[in-house]
Amino acid sequence: MSQPEAVIIDAIVRIDSLPASGRSIKVAPDAAACAELAKILNVDAIEAMGAELTVTPLRGGIRALGYLTARIVQPSVMSFEPVTQLINEVIDRVFLPQSADHALTPGSEVFVDLEADDFPDQIDGSEVDLIVLLIETIALAIEPYPRLPGESLESLSLNTDGEVSGPFAALTKLKKSTDIDR
Repeated sequence: MSQPEAVIIDAIVRIDSLPASGRSIKVAPDAAACAELAKILNVDAIEAMGAELTVTPLRGGIRALGYLTARIVQPSVMSFEPVTQLINEVIDRVFLPQSADHALTPGSEVFVDLEADDFPDQIDGSEVDLIVLLIETIALAIEPYPRLPGESLESLSLNTDGEVSGPFAALTKLKKSTDIDR
């Protein structure tokens, strides 16, 4: 029997108990939670993370508006030295329940307007876990190819002149000398 997933950070909002004026949510995970988030995001470390959101009711769902800051460490793609990245992202997301008259059926067509604003996230039930939103926001902001400042192929003293080097260089020279023009 599998164990239920442990809650890393408690950021669950109940829609049915949310006041009409909304409420503020501050998320500041401790070191253990940051270590778990680093594993999820596949980075070396999350040194700091914080988020402040204002959650207000909206058409049977919620709107989460605020910002997220984080300091992550991941290896450079060139030298494997640690690179620190500061993330500052604005969050503005709407979560709405799926209406019964717009329920998808097998074989039905869905029109997606790529030029329009983001369409709202669909929710089932009366709870929204905002930690998923925060993890997604960090994941989209992470630099996919981090490098240290000034790091380039030239700074690593790699041969970039087009000349073949390494273990196959001798084989390449041998092949060129034995080629017969036909």
